[in-house]
Amino acid sequence: TGVVKRISHGNLIVGVGKAEALIPHREQSPRENFKAGDRIRAYLLTVEKTARGPQIIMSRSCPDLVRALFELEVPEIYDGTVELKAVAREAGNRTKIAVLSHDLNVDAVGACVGMKGSRVRAVVEELCGEKIDIIRWSEDPLEMCRNALNPAEILNMTFEEATRSIYVVVPHDQLSLAIGKRGQNARLASVLMGWNIDIKSDAQLTGAVSE
Repeated sequence: TGVVKRISHGNLIVGVGKAEALIPHREQSPRENFKAGDRIRAYLLTVEKTARGPQIIMSRSCPDLVRALFELEVPEIYDGTVELKAVAREAGNRTKIAVLSHDLNVDAVGACVGMKGSRVRAVVEELCGEKIDIIRWSEDPLEMCRNALNPAEILNMTFEEATRSIYVVVPHDQLSLAIGKRGQNARLASVLMGWNIDIKSDAQLTGAVSE
């Protein structure tokens, strides 16, 4: 946590204690607009050696910032009861996180959402309104894919372990919901799982068969 001291060529110069840190333009979220004097919280990416001494590089756009914010807001993640297994993020727009509980009495998703949504809301506010989907992790790729594409209705799924590919069939009227705006939902689900996800509608398949 620090204070924005100045803005230089689109980069934020942040005072952190007695040091100065840099948030390059590429590490900023397009949703955000900071000015000199603003308090800012960012993720420490690296410390680079330069001719003028060490340079602290921080980020507001990396997935690890979301991970760190949930660790701060959710005691169950901090103490290891709930594990944040994966994060997929398109900064400023949407993030998906997959969580797993190591205690049968603790609901991983509920712990991250918090009472009346208080915990996830705190993270969303810190990220200036970025949408966050919290998904239950599963080792079963088909179950995990279903969770990741929720709330889209799924008619059928098959997968190829060798190519780490999943083929999904959805109703025609659910195709845009499953894929998301500019393909974002499917893309984030794919990154979250580490699998390729190919989504088609039943109408597309029927058309292919009739041809």
